[in-house]
Order: sequence, then structure tokens, then C-alpha cells
Amino acid sequence: MTRLNRRQFLKGSATLAAGFMIVPRHVLGGPGYIAPSDEITLGIIGCGRQSGGLGKQFGKLADCRIIAACDVDATKLERFVKRDKENQKSYARVRGDGKSSEVQGYRDFREMLNRDDLDAIIVATPDHWHAVISIMGMKAGKDVYCEKPLAQSVKEGRAMVDAAHLYERVVQTGSMQRSWKDFRTACELVRNGYLGEIKEVIVNVGGGPPKPYDLPKQNPGRDIDWDMWCGPSPLLNYNHDLAPPIPEKFWPKWRYYAETGGGMIGDWGAHMFDIAQWGLGMDHSGPVSLTPTGTTDKPEMTMKYANGITMIQKDFGRGNAVRFIGSEGSLDVSRKFLESDINGLVRDADKLEMETRLYKSDNHYADFIQAIKNRSKPICDVETGHRTSSLCNIVNIAYAVNKAVMWDPVKEKFSGSGKANKLRSRKLRGDWKLS
Repeated sequence: MTRLNRRQFLKGSATLAAGFMIVPRHVLGGPGYIAPSDEITLGIIGCGRQSGGLGKQFGKLADCRIIAACDVDATKLERFVKRDKENQKSYARVRGDGKSSEVQGYRDFREMLNRDDLDAIIVATPDHWHAVISIMGMKAGKDVYCEKPLAQSVKEGRAMVDAAHLYERVVQTGSMQRSWKDFRTACELVRNGYLGEIKEVIVNVGGGPPKPYDLPKQNPGRDIDWDMWCGPSPLLNYNHDLAPPIPEKFWPKWRYYAETGGGMIGDWGAHMFDIAQWGLGMDHSGPVSLTPTGTTDKPEMTMKYANGITMIQKDFGRGNAVRFIGSEGSLDVSRKFLESDINGLVRDADKLEMETRLYKSDNHYADFIQAIKNRSKPICDVETGHRTSSLCNIVNIAYAVNKAVMWDPVKEKFSGSGKANKLRSRKLRGDWKLS
């Protein structure tokens, strides 16, 4: 027999009960009341600096509730639980039930995944943990919101896609720019030919590839399970730069080291390459060649797509942004601006005819919750997230081998480069695995 999960049981019970009595929702709660069977329960894994914003974004939604949190750092876990308890007082008014709930804390995410009353997890850990935790969560029957970049290697990203299909899970990548109007408008203008034929795309991600870990050993000075923090990556020397104590005065620098992150290529590339791929209609593909063209001080990468379009990763003087260049003009987009040298194009964008319309999401977090309820793909599903993170991965690989490489986006392999192909995956420490 197929084992019923909690939500299936509740829905089945509700169907049976309906035959005897129908109770209006306004009797059960105030305006906007969300019945427990309609509420999505969440657990967050990783309570560092990023968790504060994620907690608020999900907490403001009326149809979900964070009920669990996990971190290997006791002080950060305690802070999240305490902060969320205060936030719940205002979130309760949004839900209309007048109730606040206390988050249960965990030091080991595996204990959290054993809860059968948990619908989904938010993975807000450093990059080196994304794939292992997400796959284990899917295997445990949880849907997953995973921060960007989705995976630290091509192999890990593909394993996440395979797991999502095998376990029939909803996965949203935290590339939230897809839920911002300016980025969607930019990509619709490109896809509908308002720049003419696209010749070139320039992408600035604010820096280059990661470097080998070289920080000296320090004393944590607090209760943190450092072996578990390193997890599937090599056991590194503890240093405050990787996991700063609270209150964090800077973003953790694990993203700059190859053992734990993808450098600025992985960090901001997961945002800006993502928009470039969206605009080019390449969500399920990628470039076919990559050539390092810059210097050590100014890393640049020139990529070619099979359709002849060139994408160049370099600083073009406008901060972290994307520039689409077509036969009729160009368009620049970032978090601060949407501009074109075609007179009136941006101003009149809402009035223009668009034969191709892209997935419209105005709230990246609500979109994930709705996808869970509908059992549908969210705006940045697992395949899309993988294709963006794998682009970041292969750019870093091309930098590492320091030569032109040919890439097959269908087979997800390099042609004629054994060293580059070996870098598509990494060895996981201990008993951690992608299954």
C-alpha cells in the first residue's frame, strides 16, 4: 500500500467530513484565515546573515509558516529562533488566526528532515552543502527552496535535477531577479525582437573565479560544530572570514574559496548569467565554447553559443549588470536601472505587443509556495537553476585550465579535455553522497 503523507491524510479526512458538516472558514478564524490543511510548513537550514531576509519574506506570506530551523552554530540558531518568535506576532495578524508559533531548533539537519509535519525546506547554507542537503530533503519527501548558485559542480547540479524528477519534488532556485519586473521586461524585449537580431551579450559579475583556501587557523570562540560546517568539503582551518560570529559585519567570505564557493563567478554569476540565459532563451542549454581573454587582474571570458551569439563576461563600467546588443540597438539592465539607446523603448515597454510572454512572478517566495500547492514548476525550477549554476561552473573550469575549451550542453561534457572534465565534479568527504 502507498503510505499517506500528512497533507494527503488531512485532505482525505476533510473530504469525509464534508459529507456530514460544512463549517464556513469565517467560523474557524478571522478574515484571511488559512486552514491548517492549506498551510505550507517550512524548515530553514542555515541561520546566517541570509536567513534573516528569507525568514521575513516567507514569514510575511499568509499561507506558510516556518516551524523549524537548523544551524551548526548555536549562537546563530538561537538568534534565528528568537527573532522569528518576535516576527511571528506580526505574521499572525497577516494569517488572520491570531496565533504565533515557536520555531524548533536543530543542530543536525537530518533530525529536522525526519519530521513528517514538514512540507518543505529552505537551504541557506554555503554553496558546498547545497546539493547534499537538497537531495536528502527531496528523498525525505520535502520540496526545496535552495539559494543560488544551485550547486557547486556540474555533477551535483545534474544530481539535484535527477532527484527532483525521481522524488517528484518542487524545487525553486533563489535567483529572485526573475521575479523582478525590470529583468522580466528586459528579457521580453529581447525575446520579442525589439533590439533586432542579438549579436552579443556582455555580463559583469563583479569579479572572477575562486581561489584555493589559504586562511590561517583561528579559535571559533563559540559553540560551532566546525567538522559539520565543512561537511562534504575538505576539513578546513576555522577562520572568522568563513563563518563570522554575530552580529556579522560583512558577508561571509566562504564564497571566495574553491572548497566552499564559486568566487564572484558563482556568487553574482548566478544572478547575472541567469538573466542573460533567460533573455537568450537558453534556460535548458548553454554555450558551446569558452575562451579566457582577460588578465589576472581583469579576468574576462568569451563564450559562443551554437546560434552564433557571443557572450562576454567582463566589467563594462556599469556595476553588476547585463547588456544585450542587437542589430537595432542595445539594452542595459541591473538592479538599479533598465535603459536602452532605442528612444522610448523602455518607457513604452508596457504598451508594446509581445508575442512571447515570459513566466510572470511578482514574489519569488510566494511563487514557490504556490508551486508546492499546484505541484507545478516555479519560475526558477531545478533545471533552470542547474543550467545557470553549471554555466558558472564551466566558466570557473575554463579559468582553471586557462585555455579555450569546447562544451557540449546536451551531454554536459567538454570535448578533448580530460582535465576540464575531471573538474565537473568534486570528491565528497566522509560518508556524504549525492543519493
